[in-house]
Amino acid sequence: MTDEVILSLQHVSGGYREGGVLGRKTYHEVLHDVSFDIHRGEILGLVGESGTGKTTLARLILGIIKPEQGEVVHATKRPQMVFQDPYSSLNPAYSVEWLLEEPLRIYGKYDAAERKRRVREMLKRVDLPEEVLTAKPSELSGGQRQRVSIAVALLQRPKFLIADEPVSALDVTIQAQILNLLRDLRDELDLSFLFISHDLNVVYQICDRVLVMKQGRIVEQGTVDEIFDHPQQEYTKQLLAAAE
Repeated sequence: MTDEVILSLQHVSGGYREGGVLGRKTYHEVLHDVSFDIHRGEILGLVGESGTGKTTLARLILGIIKPEQGEVVHATKRPQMVFQDPYSSLNPAYSVEWLLEEPLRIYGKYDAAERKRRVREMLKRVDLPEEVLTAKPSELSGGQRQRVSIAVALLQRPKFLIADEPVSALDVTIQAQILNLLRDLRDELDLSFLFISHDLNVVYQICDRVLVMKQGRIVEQGTVDEIFDHPQQEYTKQLLAAAE
């Protein structure tokens, strides 16, 4: 991890609008005055109960929704996303090879031979055999699907990934393998991560620092050791007690 900031949120508030009477949309604020930085090479954890605003924060960083107040400053191109359930994020009608080539087709810079070369190179990075290229997502194990999902995100060569509960649907053994893969990719490709999870044991294994979110506010942040060994807020203490 370096001192270089690759993402900075400065006093950001935001939420969503839903339809109301006579076409007037009602605004629901979810995030309140959120400020933090992510540094180059850092894996920053974001923890909190369901419904506290973690996914809304991810959508805001991705640019899917705009902040109502404050500023989101990207020092790299937009981040890519690794989802909790790769089965729903990978089109089941297509082969793995088609799914992996699609980001490169959209980019439009590479011919077919170069796309195939890059796809096979990425397969090696995520420890998948070439045989999976002809398979469809339904024919893969959960761990293999998540590796494909990670590969799809990395083919656009981002420097920053948002991983939203990326191992929660996997059993403990496969979880450990995926966490090791993410750590190795961070080191090899100089990546930064926002790692969203409700599982504090997983966060402890992989993250450098942790943000604790409660009802759309960051109530505590610090290194993993600071948060786990010396929590300051009662809410953080409750989360840790529930994880034991």
